[in-house]
Amino acid sequence: MGSVPTLPRLLGLAGLLPQIACVAVLYAGPAEWRDPAQAIAFAYAALILSFLGGMWWGIAAAAPAAERRHTLGWVWIAAVTPSLVALACFLPWVLGWQWPEPSLVMLGGALLVSLGVDARLGALAPRWWMALRVPLSVGLGLATVAAALA
Repeated sequence: MGSVPTLPRLLGLAGLLPQIACVAVLYAGPAEWRDPAQAIAFAYAALILSFLGGMWWGIAAAAPAAERRHTLGWVWIAAVTPSLVALACFLPWVLGWQWPEPSLVMLGGALLVSLGVDARLGALAPRWWMALRVPLSVGLGLATVAAALA
């Protein structure tokens, strides 16, 4: 992470704190905090997953015009997918199925899989992109799964 500029590094790492706090409450907090902690962990993971899609959209939009037209179709599709996955994770709750554990696992997995898109961005992203994205996606993805397993 040494190659990542200070502000993105600090803000990115700070972005792990809400999920870490939820996991701490789930494993060591009072029983009456369990449901709110899982709901917050779910909402936060869904928000961040959607945020990742927004970042990819911005990267595609900032690419040179020729690339946007001819070679970046996959990025536009990838950019919309996280919001759709996050929305789909609400369905078990809306339909009265088991929730939030399966949805947390799906969100955690999606956060981990998002690294594939990040890696494929290549030269479109800053040089330090993967040095930031790997610890953040792995950290948030695993914390989200840990919230499901608590």
